[in-house]
Amino acid sequence: MDPVVERISDSAAPPSAGAPRARPLVEIRNVAAGYTDPSGARVDVASDLNLTMQPGEMAYLIGPTGSGKSTILKLLYMDLQPEYGLVRVGPYQSDTTKPNDIPLLRRMLGIVFQDFQLLPDRSAYDNVAFALYATGKRGKEVRERALQALALVGLGHRAKARPSELSGGEQQRACIARALVNHPRLVLADEPTGNLDPRVADEIQKLLVKVHRQGTALLMATHDYRLVKAFPARTLALVRGRLVEVDPDSL
Repeated sequence: MDPVVERISDSAAPPSAGAPRARPLVEIRNVAAGYTDPSGARVDVASDLNLTMQPGEMAYLIGPTGSGKSTILKLLYMDLQPEYGLVRVGPYQSDTTKPNDIPLLRRMLGIVFQDFQLLPDRSAYDNVAFALYATGKRGKEVRERALQALALVGLGHRAKARPSELSGGEQQRACIARALVNHPRLVLADEPTGNLDPRVADEIQKLLVKVHRQGTALLMATHDYRLVKAFPARTLALVRGRLVEVDPDSL
């Protein structure tokens, strides 16, 4: 593994004076959204949601469990449509993207889930390779890229192991490898350390920071303020349906 990354506050230097600012990679404008809970009740998450992220930027999305962080991520990978307002990720906009184009959007994203969502009857290698097969890749390219992704997350030696044979931290590393194998522009991480003990959570967070430092934008939903303080970056709190930027040291 690479040397431990202790801080990331210097990970994105500001553009020089007069330099043109890149078009945001992510835009959420004046969005209202919600979901239906298991009892069938309507839960309103956002009433005036606004967010922009630049290419290569890292940000946290914070709030207690159930506050709607996952709903915001679903808006970005278009598993959920806004009730009104606009969501854009790269060239894909919520008001113009057709259902058949959503798989193309998701090819530019890497998604890391709290509950891993690995295929239980397949090896770590096969779980990662599956993401490549889904985009039409075949043969030698699949093998090379899947093994490279597993090596990147420190799991090359466990490529043949099935999820039941992996620890929680190893399963999450396999999920990150799967998210990275298609070289995404943006990684969406939904409570990626929520089921891990603090030591393993730190290891996973260092890995995500490493991915970000190699140029990939990262939006991580979390309620673990300890990690936000230990690895500070732009921090957005979901407060009464709006995103408010906060100082990590104030948490």
